[in-house]
Amino acid sequence: MKTKLIKILGLATLLALVSSLLLSFFAYEVPVPLFYANFLLVGASFIYYTISQKMILFVIKRIVGAFGVILIIASLTFLLMRTMPGGPFDEEKTLPPEIKANIEAKYNLNAPLYEQYIDYMGGLLKGDLGQSYKYLGRNVSDIIGEVFPASFQLGLYALIISFLLGIPLGLLAAAYHNKWQDTLSMMIAILGVALPSFLVAPVLIQMFSFGWPHLPAALWDGPSYYLLPMIVLGTRPAATIARLTRASVLEVIRSDYIRTAKAKGLSRKTVLFKHVLRNSLIPVLTYAGPLIASILSGTFVIELIFAIPGMGKHLIQSVSNRDYPLILATTLLFSALLVFANLIVDLLYSYFDPRIRLS
Repeated sequence: MKTKLIKILGLATLLALVSSLLLSFFAYEVPVPLFYANFLLVGASFIYYTISQKMILFVIKRIVGAFGVILIIASLTFLLMRTMPGGPFDEEKTLPPEIKANIEAKYNLNAPLYEQYIDYMGGLLKGDLGQSYKYLGRNVSDIIGEVFPASFQLGLYALIISFLLGIPLGLLAAAYHNKWQDTLSMMIAILGVALPSFLVAPVLIQMFSFGWPHLPAALWDGPSYYLLPMIVLGTRPAATIARLTRASVLEVIRSDYIRTAKAKGLSRKTVLFKHVLRNSLIPVLTYAGPLIASILSGTFVIELIFAIPGMGKHLIQSVSNRDYPLILATTLLFSALLVFANLIVDLLYSYFDPRIRLS
């Protein structure tokens, strides 16, 4: 009964998420009821799965630990920025000392370090990320709110591409081990890992934007604009996932229970997809945690090449400009994504391998 309910909730959640994803990809507005249904279904699935697997204590510990990790990262980033030589207004050579002192007083930069730290952490606990030093009069939360959706969309589409390509490619290579299918699949995977994104991107732009002009070379305004960036960004992770899947499948396929399944007369397809694949995804899940966080937070090179208005530009510029609030906000966002992705991966371990019980 529990397993059936989990499958029903999982299927409903998957259908709602896929529907929202397709509407978003084709530049349609996601209906408000469907938007809230996604949150409700994801939350219900998460809670029920956690309770049914008796992992409540584990999840509570991980959530408390996540807040601790984010607090430590915020503190270290704050202290590192304040202790490094120079400041956010040191490059303004034309500013008279009096004006510079007034600007620093406005942003509380002339206060003792512990006061600045208490002031920032107090605002952070209230959800206030502060004002940008370079984008005058703008809150950092507003800047992140404007640019993060494009980076999130790009990362999400690239993730889907990487898993849809990587897992079948690795499975095909393992199923035809030491045959031409295996050799071809691994050649493609090695090329995907070896070729850098800044080389693949111009080649695809030359082919599909100039040589065969069907896809735009820049901006982020619809489905045709999404294809090239998501393919370029998803190629390298797909190659890595393919190699991980192949190695894991070859290891699992030699297990005793797989020999038993074959001895029972089960077809090769049933053994491969029902028994081997599910238990072969643990290494892929381990790789997926940091991959999800890094790819969803934006990739500077891809966003720069395709002129995508995402987070990558602001992340790099905030570091060069010493824009402390923006640096802290982007660092905390990446940290939160990494912690959340690793938590989801840990929960999925017990689903793909019932022998694992995190509780």
